[in-house]
This record gives sequence, structure tokens and C-alpha cells, in this order.
Amino acid sequence: MVMSWIWTGMVGLALVFGLVGGAPGLAQAAMTGAGRAVELGVSLAGSLCLWSGFAELLRQGGLRDRLGRLLSPLLGRLYPTARDDPETMGSLSGNVTANLLGLGNAATPLGIAAVRRMQALAGSTAATDEMCLLIVMNTASIQLLPTTVAALRGSLGAARPFDILPAVWLTSACSVTAGILAAKGLKRLWR
Repeated sequence: MVMSWIWTGMVGLALVFGLVGGAPGLAQAAMTGAGRAVELGVSLAGSLCLWSGFAELLRQGGLRDRLGRLLSPLLGRLYPTARDDPETMGSLSGNVTANLLGLGNAATPLGIAAVRRMQALAGSTAATDEMCLLIVMNTASIQLLPTTVAALRGSLGAARPFDILPAVWLTSACSVTAGILAAKGLKRLWR
């Protein structure tokens, strides 16, 4: 809520100073930018709908639960208190799977559901180390298939939107590894 006020204020001030300063072409640039934003939003919405529908098919077909069992050894080590709760593990595995597919917007509701279950298991609304680790992993989000970035590149005219895969794999693996190591290290430091 506060951030929306800050962004609105910044845009408003920029427009006021642009008008007062007599910036030529300000109105044209604002209208062109608004038109491009709508085009980009519509093109990304199509991709997001496609992959969110795919994620829902995974859930309804039981593949999310199978992925949860497949990922449970790793997730169980990272989240030991959530290991024995199938609902939490299902949300965690869905979150990780959505991030692997590059669906950050689809991963967020699953991450929120996992945090709520973790709060219920902990009996407190205070953030636990596992909740913080989930936020770190969700933010770093290791990706095998960066669908959102590829859709953005495709909408801007890239001939091969997925040619960034090796760079994405390397950087996302490094960011998740660094995030996990930092979270685990800081957990020990603060104890």
C-alpha cells in the first residue's frame, strides 16, 4: 500500500516537473509508453494464463503430488518441520515446481499457502527460519524454463526467445545456492 503511494507520487512529480520545465514531447512520450505498457501486459497475460493453466492441470492430474514426493527428500532436509505435513509439502513442491517453470506469479500463491501452513504448525505468526528460507528461495527462484522472460523476449521480437537458457541456469543456480547458504549461515550466527 505504501509503495503504491510512493510510486504514484514519483510519477506525479515527474509529470509536474516535466510540464513546468517545458519538456518537449512529454505528452507524446507518456501516451506512447502507456500504449506499449498495455501491449506488453496483454502479451504477458497470454503466457501467464497458458502456464498457470498448465500448473492447474498438474495439480488436478495428481502430478503436483508426485512431484512433491519426488522433491520430498530435498525439501524435507530444507524444511524439517514441514516434512510430516502433506499439505505443506504439496504447497512447497508446487511453489518450487512453478519457479522451475519460470512462473513466479503462479508460485506466489503456493508460497503463501505454505507459509500459512508453517505458521499453523508453529502455532505462531512470527516468521520462523524455514519461512525465511522459503522467501529467500522463492525470491532467488531457480529456473529450468524461464517462460515469463522468454514470453517477454518473444513479444519484443527476439528470434529465439529461449537462447538465454544456459545463462539463466547458471545465474539462478548460483543465486539459489547463495541464498540457501546465507540463510543457513545467518541462522547459525543468530543462535
